[in-house]
Amino acid sequence: MMPTETDVIIIGGGVIGCWTAWHLQQQGAQVTIVDRGPIGGGASFGNCGYICPSHVHPLCGPGAVRDGLRKLVHFDKSFSITPRWDPQLWRWLVDFAKHCNVNDFRHASQARHALLDSSMSLYREFAEDRRDRLRWQEQGLLTVHRHRGSLDAYESRARELQDEFGLNVQRYDADALCDLEPALRPGLAGGWYFPDDAHLSPSDLLAELRRELIQAGVQIREHCDVDELQRGNDRLDSIRLGSGEELRADRFVLATGAEAGRFASILGCRIPVIPGKGYSITQPTPTDAPTIPMIFEQDHVAVTPLGDALRIGSTMQLAGFSRTLPRSRIDLLKRSARAHLVTPLSDSHENLWCGWRPMTPDGLPCIDHAPATSNVVVAAGNGMVGMASGAGTGRLAAELSLGRPPHIDATPFRLSRFSSQRS
Repeated sequence: MMPTETDVIIIGGGVIGCWTAWHLQQQGAQVTIVDRGPIGGGASFGNCGYICPSHVHPLCGPGAVRDGLRKLVHFDKSFSITPRWDPQLWRWLVDFAKHCNVNDFRHASQARHALLDSSMSLYREFAEDRRDRLRWQEQGLLTVHRHRGSLDAYESRARELQDEFGLNVQRYDADALCDLEPALRPGLAGGWYFPDDAHLSPSDLLAELRRELIQAGVQIREHCDVDELQRGNDRLDSIRLGSGEELRADRFVLATGAEAGRFASILGCRIPVIPGKGYSITQPTPTDAPTIPMIFEQDHVAVTPLGDALRIGSTMQLAGFSRTLPRSRIDLLKRSARAHLVTPLSDSHENLWCGWRPMTPDGLPCIDHAPATSNVVVAAGNGMVGMASGAGTGRLAAELSLGRPPHIDATPFRLSRFSSQRS
């Protein structure tokens, strides 16, 4: 087969790949997206759709290892690790533990804030005349606490979010909480409300991006496995698909989410991204459904109203690249929802989903030129804020690919931060 040529090839058609394509084509680049499945069919599809500047804090905070171990002894909790021999996982956990300190936590929080703030501005601009097609809602985000101790303990974090990041955070105690969101059961301790957060339908966003990208001339190659990256001296020359077809380009962007590490060796870098498996249930909107998206803080379970549907999701399972849907994970989501909501949940007409969040040990994505190839940019590892940070990540990846000045400081996202840890 004769090789096909284009300006930029993006490997991966999730939210990061599609937003990167969007910004590249806006700058006049000829773009091709290649994905092993349908566009937006991976981790971008079934998540809770939060566009949340409030999520500045990474998982690797002080005390995270202690709290995680406590949850591991209770197999019905939101966080779990599937026992297995997996040296990559254990190395990742060691790296994660090293970042659970105050300095790294503050550094990651500042970098995430810049990326999330950029993304929110871009989302609002994009949603201005597409609101209905995206099911875009600016109802804020509510963290719900069952126990008074948990509610009070959040006070210091709320104050930090206000003082250091300028976020609007409001406290609601028991009765006021039910007045704000009548779908919540009486008797809960209270909650913290972030009125400036928003949400959308992830599948509708990806469908809209796909439609507009095709309309703008972007080539989309779905159900195409990338078998091999073919490198010259200091450049990537082409990619070879499973069909044997070869695609050439001037530049490439690797946006393969949790599987980014598969190509790290040929790119001359370490990309310590592992899959953090999440789950969701989507069902027709029940009676007395909530109108405000919310997170049940003790269970780390999220609920999103999506117009004619209600989505219940989250949890974090380090189970490798498993696509199984164990009933125990689904039951955990339902138990938490029933403990917090007056809404009657159905056991029928459910759409069940799981996906792999691309998790880095320091809570920051990798958005940088690959060191061994001058024409490849890596954009992967956005973790649990992939949807929320997608627009800003795509813009930064496009700027790096085209050699344009970055609109935010790209230093915290460099791949070289892991170079000293290479084996």
